[in-house]
Amino acid sequence: MFCDMNEKEQIVKIDPAIQDLVGDVDFDQGEIEHRYAYERDIRLRPDANEQFTDITAEFSHYIDDPYTEREAREPLFDHVEVAIIGGGFGGLLIGARLREAGFEDIRIIEKGGDFGGTWYWNRYPGIRCDTEAYVYLPMLEAVEGMPSEKYVRGSEIYEHSKKIAERFDLYRNACLQTGVTELRWNEDTVRWHIKTDRGDEMTAQFVAMANGALSKPKLPGIPGIENFKGHTFHTSRWDYDYTGGDEKGGLTNLADKRVGIVGTAATGLQCIPYLGESAKELYVFQRTPAAVDIRANRPTEGSWATGLDPGWQEIRIDNFNHIVTGIPQKVDLVDDGFTAIGKLLDPTASWASAIIGRPLSEDEGNYITQVLDDKKMIDIRARIDAVVDDPMTAEALKPWHRRWCKRPLFSDTYLQTFNRANVNLIDTAGKGVERMTEQGVVVKGQEYELDCLIFATGFEVGTEYVRRAGYDVSGRNGLQLSDHWHDGMRTLHGLHSRGFPNCFFVGFGQNAVATNFAFILDEQAKHITFILSGVKEKGARMVEASKQAVDAYVAEVAPLSISQLKFWVECTPSYMNGEGKSDDPHGFFANLHPAGTVGFYRMLADWRSDGSFSGLELT
Repeated sequence: MFCDMNEKEQIVKIDPAIQDLVGDVDFDQGEIEHRYAYERDIRLRPDANEQFTDITAEFSHYIDDPYTEREAREPLFDHVEVAIIGGGFGGLLIGARLREAGFEDIRIIEKGGDFGGTWYWNRYPGIRCDTEAYVYLPMLEAVEGMPSEKYVRGSEIYEHSKKIAERFDLYRNACLQTGVTELRWNEDTVRWHIKTDRGDEMTAQFVAMANGALSKPKLPGIPGIENFKGHTFHTSRWDYDYTGGDEKGGLTNLADKRVGIVGTAATGLQCIPYLGESAKELYVFQRTPAAVDIRANRPTEGSWATGLDPGWQEIRIDNFNHIVTGIPQKVDLVDDGFTAIGKLLDPTASWASAIIGRPLSEDEGNYITQVLDDKKMIDIRARIDAVVDDPMTAEALKPWHRRWCKRPLFSDTYLQTFNRANVNLIDTAGKGVERMTEQGVVVKGQEYELDCLIFATGFEVGTEYVRRAGYDVSGRNGLQLSDHWHDGMRTLHGLHSRGFPNCFFVGFGQNAVATNFAFILDEQAKHITFILSGVKEKGARMVEASKQAVDAYVAEVAPLSISQLKFWVECTPSYMNGEGKSDDPHGFFANLHPAGTVGFYRMLADWRSDGSFSGLELT
C-alpha cells in the first residue's frame, strides 16, 4: 500500500509541491515503520482466531439473558411467507422494507427478549454509538425520531429499534426469546423447515438470515479461565445486580471490590471510566493499546433539527459514505473523527491532485497518505503524554500501528481515568494475560487478586458463518452450508448462494463494508424487498442464483483480498485482519467487492433499475 523510503525521498526531490502539502516531516518515518512491525510481530499468534474460547458447554452461562425473564409458550407448527432470523437492525430493516412493499405474512425470530440485536445485549455503563447518530440510526424520518445527541447512549438506540418494530407492526407474529436450531430446505414443498429451541417446527417460503455480524460473544483463551472463583461476566451481559448502577454509571456495589477487566477496544474504552469511578481497585489488563482520539459529543440543536428538509437523512448518509471511503465532497456534513480519517483512505489523494493541478502518481498518493497517517498517530500519542500524569503509564498506553489497522476509537474520559489512584494499568507487552488462578490473574509471573473479572472482549468476527450462527443450514440435496463455504463464501452479491434457494444471507460477506454498518443493512433490505416483490409479481415460487453468476461473482470479488493483503499483513493483529491471518477466507475483509461501499451499492441500484434479474433463476 505504501512505497519504500527511497521512493519517498525521490518523490520529495522531484516535486517539492508534495512536501508543501504534507508539511514538515520532522520525524523518522523508517523508525516508525520498524516500531509498527515490532509491535505487530510480538502480537502474532499461530492460532489467530482460534485463540478465543468458544462460549459453549461450561461457558454457556456467559450468553444467558440477564435482562428479560423467559416466558413460557406453546410450540408453533405453522407456515409464514417470510421468516427473518435475527431482530437487530438487519432483521428490523428487512421487515420494515417488506411491510412498505405490502408483505404481511412476516415472522422475525430473535434470541433476545426484544428487538435491538447488539443494542439489546450491550447495556454496559458508558455505552454509546461511535458513528454519528444522525446517519447511524436508520429510518429516522419514517419513525419521526431525532437523536438527542450526536453520539447517543445505547439505551436510546435500543428504544429506536423498538420504535421501528412498532411503526411497521413487526411485533405481530414475532418469536422473541427463540433460537433457531435447524434450517432445512424441502425440495418437494419448496419451503424451508425451521426448528427452534422452543420446540417450534415451522415452515417458510423465504428465509432471510440476519443473524448479525456482532452476535456471538467471545472469551479470551486464557489458560485456567475456568479456575477463577471470583465473579465474572461478559460486557454484552452486564451484571448490574452485582455492580449496581446503570448505563450512566453509579456502580456503587463495587466500592469494596477489586475489579479486573480484559479488553481495551471499543467496549473497554467506554466502560473503564465508570469502573474507575466506582471500584475500590481497578486493574486494566492491556494487550494492545487503544488509539483514542477526541470524541467531542454534543446535544442536538433544536433549531437545526426543526429546520431540516424532507430527505435530509439520505443526503447526510450519502455524504458520510463518500467521505469515509476516501471520496471527497464539497462539504462535510458530519465533520467528525471518521470523516477526518477518510482523507487517509483516498489512495489517489484526489484532494491533493486538485490543489497541485495534475494527477498524482501511485507513489505520490501513497506517500501523502502515509505521512498524514504518521502525523495523526503522532498526535494521538502526544495527546496521551499531555493527558496522563505518570510517564510510564502514558508510554504503555501509546498505540503503535496505522490509524485504520484497528477500529478508530474516540473518548474524552478514557485516558483521564488512568490518573486515578485506584486505577492500575497492567500492560502485558502484547502477550495478553498469562493464566488465571482461583484468586485472580497472572501477568509476567505476578498474580493480581480480584473479586471480579469482566471480559470486554467483544464478539466473534471472522470465524466461519455457521459457527457464528450457531447452527448449520441444509440446502438442496442435503448440501450443508458449512461444507459449501468451507473455503470461503460463494455468493452472488453476498446475498444468494447456489444450492440454497429462497434464502438470503445478510451481513458484510462478499459485498462492501461501511463505517456506518446500518447503511449496508438497509441497502440489503431494499434489495431483498425488490427481489421478493419481483418474484411475487412474476408468479414464481422460487428464486436462486445461477451457478454461472455465482462463479463469475466470486472471481470478481476475490482480487480485493490480494490488492489489500500487503496493508493488512503489516497491521497489528485485530479482527480486521483475522488476528494476523490476513488471507483467511472467512476473515472480516475476505473477498470484499473492489468497487467499495459507494460503488457497490450503486451497482445494486443499477441492477434493480435494469429489471432483468440478471444472474437469478425464477421458477
